[in-house]
Amino acid sequence: MKIIIDTDPGQDDALTILLALVSPEIELLGVTTVSGNVDVDQATINALKTMELAGRPDIPVCRGAERPLLRAPVNAMHVHGRTGFEGADLPEPLTNASPEHAVDFLIRSVMENPPGAITICAIGPMTNLALALSREPALRTRIGRTVTMSGAFSEVGNITPSAEFNVYVDPHAAAIVLESDIPIIMLPLDVTHTLHTSAARLARLEAIPNRVGPVVADWLRFEKRFEANKYGTDGGPLHDPNTVLWLLKPDLYRGRQVNVRVETGSELTMGMTVVDWWGVSDLPKNVLFLRECDVEAVYDLIAERLARF
Repeated sequence: MKIIIDTDPGQDDALTILLALVSPEIELLGVTTVSGNVDVDQATINALKTMELAGRPDIPVCRGAERPLLRAPVNAMHVHGRTGFEGADLPEPLTNASPEHAVDFLIRSVMENPPGAITICAIGPMTNLALALSREPALRTRIGRTVTMSGAFSEVGNITPSAEFNVYVDPHAAAIVLESDIPIIMLPLDVTHTLHTSAARLARLEAIPNRVGPVVADWLRFEKRFEANKYGTDGGPLHDPNTVLWLLKPDLYRGRQVNVRVETGSELTMGMTVVDWWGVSDLPKNVLFLRECDVEAVYDLIAERLARF
């Protein structure tokens, strides 16, 4: 399957890219970057570093939106550190980002392929995708599906009491994507908070006898310090990699088709995903909303794929 990863790396974003690169079922056409966990310039550097760690500097990295559509930028450096890649030192990239803007790359790639051929993995704020949809409405019928780590139902919020980070950073962009009629698969906090990055699980990744496993373990140890302190645990939720993991093994996840809307009018609940889990409205079911997964099988899959490097 052909995919594009739209991202704001972030340690767990980098793991998502690595899983896509090492999986023969997936053809990664490119990575597009956006302001989110860190600013877009740092996100682009981090994506290039990830490509070089994987030995795939041939795949284009395209710099995207510098800020959300309507709101001031928000970052997550309190979680990911100043560079977003704290925890493991990687050399500065030898390659440069593509001169093509992320939005142009998204539009061109989708339009040059047959309808339905490309999956977008949206693991940061959805600014780039919303801009692409606004500029080229034909994408609404040509994108095969969007698999996104975003939103929440029972877990509610991780950046405010009511909102998940990726949606909160650019709620207006998320609303555009959710209203686009593109098939959407959402991996929310409901799933990610079951995937506890325990010390034992990270030790398993660290023991993988290659360069990548120990780097991923060191990255996640740093990233999860904030959440470990927050929740009083020895690790934290595993977020973005679930998008690629679902593509590889969708039977490991469970959910249902529901209507999901995004709050864009209230400062109190800005960015909240309103999930009609019980079907109390007559609104169209626009999202496959996943709430459960086979936790041990997910970690087995991560370890098996990282061992391929």
